[in-house]
Amino acid sequence: MFTSVDDVSARLAETGYLASPAVATTVFLADRLGKPLLVEGPAGVGKTELAKAVAQVAGARLVRLQCYEGVDESRALYEWNHAKQLLCISSGRDKTWDETRTDIFSEEFLLPRPLLTAIRGDDPKVLLIDETDKADVEVEGLLLEVLSDFQITVPELGTITAARRPFVVLTSNATRELSEALRRRCLFLHIGFPDQELERHIVRLKVPGLGEALTESVVRVVGALREMDLRKVPSVAETIDWARTLLALGADTLDETIVRDSLGVILKHQDDLVKASAKLDLDAL
Repeated sequence: MFTSVDDVSARLAETGYLASPAVATTVFLADRLGKPLLVEGPAGVGKTELAKAVAQVAGARLVRLQCYEGVDESRALYEWNHAKQLLCISSGRDKTWDETRTDIFSEEFLLPRPLLTAIRGDDPKVLLIDETDKADVEVEGLLLEVLSDFQITVPELGTITAARRPFVVLTSNATRELSEALRRRCLFLHIGFPDQELERHIVRLKVPGLGEALTESVVRVVGALREMDLRKVPSVAETIDWARTLLALGADTLDETIVRDSLGVILKHQDDLVKASAKLDLDAL
């Protein structure tokens, strides 16, 4: 998909995703080496958006597996259409069991879920396995065959191998440690909070109507909040939300009143609001 690291940066920027050199380099290598990309970092720093941006620049279909506690094989790989199978069995009473079994365990009755969908067909795809760390440990075993050989075994049909490998992005907020077996199959990328220069560029791109001075103030205040001992420090997503809020309010500068009234846009816990209100010194920024 990409010819160079600079090509990655330029094409992602066209979609509105500003990639750091480390992000652009790792995406280029994942594409060139055909390896899955494991992206870790705090929530809201652009892990999921990276997969969406890659899909957009590649003209690829985004196939997303949203992980959560309790997700299982039937939600990740495939399941059989049991209602349709029962109808087939009821309508074919004159058939032998061997004939019926051959009919009901065929492609017509197979319901592909994200992992199987991603490896079937010749069209380009980006497979996003989002918040992998929220899934149970057993789910990682389901991923190993897919990420190693890009194939899935359906006992009734045999092994289905990808005709065209998808570009794979796994995201993790590091709420639990992923297995070494899974990590070995991936290139690793950590996306942290951007430096102030990059964050200013992001705000300018996402909220072009915001004045330069106010953009600078927003980034500095968010940076100061990230240095506090908060339950949930603001991410890039919150920075953008706050910038849009200030634009909607018609603010020209940041003062104590506007910060106090809008701080709930970027901080999500009452104790964080209290702590930030007490410690934040706008004059010192």
